Amino acid sequence: MILTIALMIILGLASNRLLEKIRLPGLLGMILLGILLGPYGLDLLFPTFDLNTQSLLSGELRMIALIIILLRAGLGIHKEAIRKVGGIAIRMSFIPCLMEGFAIMVLAMWLFDFPLATAGMLGFIIAAVSPAVIVPQMLDLIGKGWGKDKEIPTLILSSASIDDIFAITLFGAFLGLAGGAGGSFGIQLLRIPLSIVLGIGLGLILGALLLYLYHKIEMRNTEKVMLLLGVSFFFRELETAVGHLIPIASLLGIMTIGFIMLNRKPEISLELSSKLAKLWVFAQILLFVLIGASVNIQVALDSGLKGLLIILVGLCFRTLGVLLSLMGSELNTKERTFCAFSFLPKATVQAAIGAIPLAYGIAGGEIILAVAVLSILVSAPLGALLIRKTAPILLNRKQKEDSA
Repeated sequence: MILTIALMIILGLASNRLLEKIRLPGLLGMILLGILLGPYGLDLLFPTFDLNTQSLLSGELRMIALIIILLRAGLGIHKEAIRKVGGIAIRMSFIPCLMEGFAIMVLAMWLFDFPLATAGMLGFIIAAVSPAVIVPQMLDLIGKGWGKDKEIPTLILSSASIDDIFAITLFGAFLGLAGGAGGSFGIQLLRIPLSIVLGIGLGLILGALLLYLYHKIEMRNTEKVMLLLGVSFFFRELETAVGHLIPIASLLGIMTIGFIMLNRKPEISLELSSKLAKLWVFAQILLFVLIGASVNIQVALDSGLKGLLIILVGLCFRTLGVLLSLMGSELNTKERTFCAFSFLPKATVQAAIGAIPLAYGIAGGEIILAVAVLSILVSAPLGALLIRKTAPILLNRKQKEDSA
C-alpha cells in the first residue's frame, strides 16, 4: 500500500507537470497514468489484492478526494452568486440530464435491442456528469476571475452537483424495474426531491454545528479542517448506511456545509479553504489516477462503434439541454457555448456504478459496462480540454481588484 501511494505521488506529479508543459490539463496525464498502472494495465497499484478488493480500496480513496474538492467548492460559493444563478442552475440541474438519458435509452433500445429497463439503466449511467473533473476546473476559473461577472463557474458548480442526483436516482429506478435492487419506479422518482431537501437540510445543520464548535472550542486551523473532514466523511457514510431507506444527497450536503460556513463566517472559511487547497494537491493525484485505474481499455473497445455512437448522440442531446436551460438568461452565445462544453465530462459515476447491472446478472450488463468505460475515455479528456482551452476565449475575465 505504501509503495502504491509512492508510485501515485511521484508519477502523478510528473505526469501532471508533463501535460501542463504541453498546455493540456494535468488531470489527463494522471488519468492516463492510472490506466497504465491499474489492474487492466501493468497492475502495479494494488498487486497483492484481488480485483474486488482493489475496486473497494480505489472507490474509498476516490470518495475521500471527491469530498475534499466538494468542500472547497462549497467554501467558494457566495450567497449572492447563488441568488444570481439560482433559477438557471435549477433548470441546468435536470434538463440536460433527462434529455441525454432518455435519448440514450431510446437509441439503446434500437441499437442493442434492449428492453426499456435495461436501456434506461444505460441511459442514466451515461447521463451523469463528473464532479471530479468539473469542480476543480471551475474552482480554477473562479480563482482566475474567468466568468465571474455572470457567475458562470458557480452556475456550473451548483447545477452539476444536482445533475448526478437525478442520474443516479433514475438509474436506481430502472434497476428496480429490471428486477434488481430498488422499489417501484414511482417511489424511486419521489426520492429525488426528498434526497435534495434532506442533503441540503443536514448540510445546513452540520455546518452550523461546526461553526458553533469552532466558536466554543479553541482550535488550530489544522484541527478545524480535520474536524470538518471527519464530519463530512461521517455524513457520506450515513447516506451509505440508510440510503436504501431514507434518501440523502450527502455530496450536495457536503457542499452545503462549506456554503453555510462561507456565508456566516467568511474569515473562518478562508482559512479552511486555504488548508483544503493544500490537501487537494495530494487528493487530486489519488482521484484522477484511480479513475484511470478503473478504466478497462479492452472492455471499452468491446462496445465498438455502436457504443461510440450512443455516447456522441447523448452528448449532443446534453448540449441541446444546456442551451434550452439557458434560454432567457443574460448569457451571450459564447458563454452558453462554454456552459455546454463544461457539462460534457463523465468519469465519477460511470466508474462507480457502471458494473452494477452486470453484478446483478442483468442481460446486457456487459454492454452497459463497456459503454460506461468508453464514455470516460471519450468525454473526460474532451470536456477537460475544452474547458481549459475555451475559457479564455469564451468568457470575460474579472480582475481581482475589480471584485474588491
